[in-house]
Amino acid sequence: MRPSTTVTGTGRLAMRAKVPEITAMFWLIKVLTTGMGEAASDYLGTVSLVLAGAIGVIGLVVALALQLRARRYIAPVYWFAVAMVAVFGTMAADALHVALGVPYAGATAFYAVALVVVFVLWYRAEGTLSIHSIVTRRREIYYWVTVLATFALGTAAGDLTAASMHLGYFPSAVLFGVLIALPAIGRRLGLNGIAAFWIAYVLTRPLGASVADWLGKPHHPDGGLGFGDGTVAGLATLAIVALVGYVTVARTDIQPEIGTHPEPVAAEA
Repeated sequence: MRPSTTVTGTGRLAMRAKVPEITAMFWLIKVLTTGMGEAASDYLGTVSLVLAGAIGVIGLVVALALQLRARRYIAPVYWFAVAMVAVFGTMAADALHVALGVPYAGATAFYAVALVVVFVLWYRAEGTLSIHSIVTRRREIYYWVTVLATFALGTAAGDLTAASMHLGYFPSAVLFGVLIALPAIGRRLGLNGIAAFWIAYVLTRPLGASVADWLGKPHHPDGGLGFGDGTVAGLATLAIVALVGYVTVARTDIQPEIGTHPEPVAAEA
């Protein structure tokens, strides 16, 4: 059956929501993709920088093309896009530091500013940053640009705490694990739901990447457990496939049809 569409008040064709409902499963898969992206990027970089770059760019283009062509949320397509953004976002952050010599603090500040600019442009154009409003092509494009910026920012922030601030991988994971609880607490104290969501979304990246680095990097001198980046990437990928397979069958992550109105959404549910 062809997915329902309608025309918004501005004359733009609207679709069903193109992103999943925000549940505990969403956050679990999201953290796994961040860890997978970090480990896969690092592993591919040790094999061949050319190969890593090719996989990152081609994978991102193919994944986003599939996602943008879909007229509704399809779990495997959506999470494939997130996974490839994770790999490419890691490479983008690493390139700024390794290739151009930008310190991690500078890279973190750069991507933080980039993310703010995207948010401003998105809000000025659409009047909302709610993921429950991703029902037009333009909003979806803003969404994926935002996601890419959050991955790059999170990667740089994780490297900043682990390397530049000398916390190491495990303490960094603990730090971001604590910080990611703050938006949930803030939500109970009146923090805007959309702001809480995006703060948590950014923090999932350094949390997952720090855990992946702790598991994969050698014990000496990096302070990791030494399982290897390739092993960590492979196991994370298997876990992602299993969980995405589950939500595809169970359909527990489908947003309810709340209409395709273009009005701003004040806060997440």
